[in-house]
Amino acid sequence: MVEVSNLVKAFGQKLALDDVSFSVGEGEILGFLGPNGAGKSTTLNIMTGYLSANSGSVKIGGIDILENPDEAKKQIGFLPEQPPLYMDMTVDEYLSFVYELKNCKYNRKKHLEEVCHVTKLSDVRHRVIKNLSKGYKQRVGIAQALIGNPKVLVFDEPTVGLDPKQIIEVRNLIRTLGREHTVILSTHILSEVQAVCDRIVIINGGKILCDKPTDSVSSAINKNSRYKLKICGPQRDVMAALRETEGVEHVEVTSEREKDSCTYIIESSGATDVRKAVFYKMSEGGWPIIGMAPEGLSLEEVFMKLTEEGATETKKRRK
Repeated sequence: MVEVSNLVKAFGQKLALDDVSFSVGEGEILGFLGPNGAGKSTTLNIMTGYLSANSGSVKIGGIDILENPDEAKKQIGFLPEQPPLYMDMTVDEYLSFVYELKNCKYNRKKHLEEVCHVTKLSDVRHRVIKNLSKGYKQRVGIAQALIGNPKVLVFDEPTVGLDPKQIIEVRNLIRTLGREHTVILSTHILSEVQAVCDRIVIINGGKILCDKPTDSVSSAINKNSRYKLKICGPQRDVMAALRETEGVEHVEVTSEREKDSCTYIIESSGATDVRKAVFYKMSEGGWPIIGMAPEGLSLEEVFMKLTEEGATETKKRRK
């Protein structure tokens, strides 16, 4: 549905995007992650036709955004980080205004009713936007992106400034929209990506560092085997014994406690299965293992490691 190919963008001497390529399939929800200055917003602005690239292309449903911008933009609904709202209009007035701007061909009354129903704005349609809560204003921003029923929705930081209840509501709305639309979600909130997205693309220094399904993204850099163990026994002695176990390279204790047990995270080299060795070592001390499970890297750890490695590579290239 979306094809981003070999994008290069420079601002003077600064290279903002360096050969960026990825695609998004129909009905897929993509999380687009990156620290400040990574090239995330530049990519989104080129993708939605607000900015041109030095080279490369973006196709929306097979239509090139630069060669045929009017047709390509009909396929896109965009919610920038700051929703483009007119605060003195009512919700109805504003959505009707957007309807006319987009030259929408659907039946106006029926289409606006459907959009308000999906975004749960039906009860506030006649209220002035400036009097709405932050959460409802964000919903109005999403509603304007839905007008014209575009195939692709691009959301830039859609939950910034919302309270926990509002964040959950917007997440649920994005999941619902993902059933009938291709969604690209740009955010700094990593837990949001895990909760909503099918796939993750991480960008830093203008280059794509990772493009993986959400549930397997940690395998992109996880070179160690990690296990979470719950062991009954004196913490200091258990820690010492785990560190002495052949194949164990790292041991840490977590804050989890349950009666006389503590929870530990151990790491070993990828080629070594230390589970039997740990079992025998703990049995020597008479310390029962009451829980053992594989423990992958968290998305936060993956994000930090990938962006740090990407920054290091960028510095090397510039030298």
